[in-house]
Amino acid sequence: MNIIKNRYLYFFISLLIIVPGIIFMGLNWAKSKQGPLPLGIDFRGGSLLEVQFEGARPAAGEITALYEEFSTADQPLIDPIVQPLGEDAFSIRSKVMTDETKGQMVAEMESRFGSKVTVLNFTSVSASVGAEVTGAAGIAILMAAVAILLYIWWAFRSVEHAYRYGTAAIIAMLHDVFVVLGAEAILGYFLGWEADALFLTALLTVIGFSVHDTIVVFDRVRENSHIYRRVEYETMVNHSIVQTLDRSINTQLTVMFTLFALALFGGDSIRHFVIILLVGILSGTYSSIFNAAPILVVWENREWNNWFRPKETATL
Repeated sequence: MNIIKNRYLYFFISLLIIVPGIIFMGLNWAKSKQGPLPLGIDFRGGSLLEVQFEGARPAAGEITALYEEFSTADQPLIDPIVQPLGEDAFSIRSKVMTDETKGQMVAEMESRFGSKVTVLNFTSVSASVGAEVTGAAGIAILMAAVAILLYIWWAFRSVEHAYRYGTAAIIAMLHDVFVVLGAEAILGYFLGWEADALFLTALLTVIGFSVHDTIVVFDRVRENSHIYRRVEYETMVNHSIVQTLDRSINTQLTVMFTLFALALFGGDSIRHFVIILLVGILSGTYSSIFNAAPILVVWENREWNNWFRPKETATL
């Protein structure tokens, strides 16, 4: 099984996956003027109110109209994002509102819609706290990347050009980050999903899975580089991938089957988190096998020297 020989096809497939996500990031930015992803209250500040109706659930437009009635100059509640939860509940995101306003609004819901209303969840985050969370998230991802690079560089110090392994792992990790961000941008554009603290948790988990699987492949490359010293580098790397292929696929499939079950039966509250994890872990498996190790081969052969060189024509 020669996996390495089609490396540029794998790179092209990755490009086809990443580019649409980048396009939708731009569309989200143009649409909201707030950034490439629709941000939840954890990042931009605001209030999240989840309510359950004992009787018939009102229309989403009626909830929007109710919020606008409670809107004031000091507490603008216009244009809330109203999303259904199951058959009898709503998740409503808006600008920050006080506990007092929340109590009055719930009482008005019961009076106006003739149904007992149960508050499932109420969370408020100020804009300043949201900005701090956003900054902390960026720092966390940057520190993770630096720590991974240094660790792999140190762990593979017995191999020639150890820094290449760390760099290739970071490139594969960035591939997965862009795939996850692109998926979130697309889902946010069409379904109104917002990036929140759970999304950040999923992203950091994907980074961990991606690097873990990449290190498994690289560790076999390191072992085989001492065993098969006279074998061509490309052949040795391909052999290492084939040796770890079953383990990588079986491990990831086990995780993905569990996540599929959670996505189907786990409820609306965690579905967003689970689907992002599914996308990221699938991407991590792909990048570890079809991106990270082939990058080592490209680097070893210095193939970029021939990318833009015209092909020589045969002479008679």
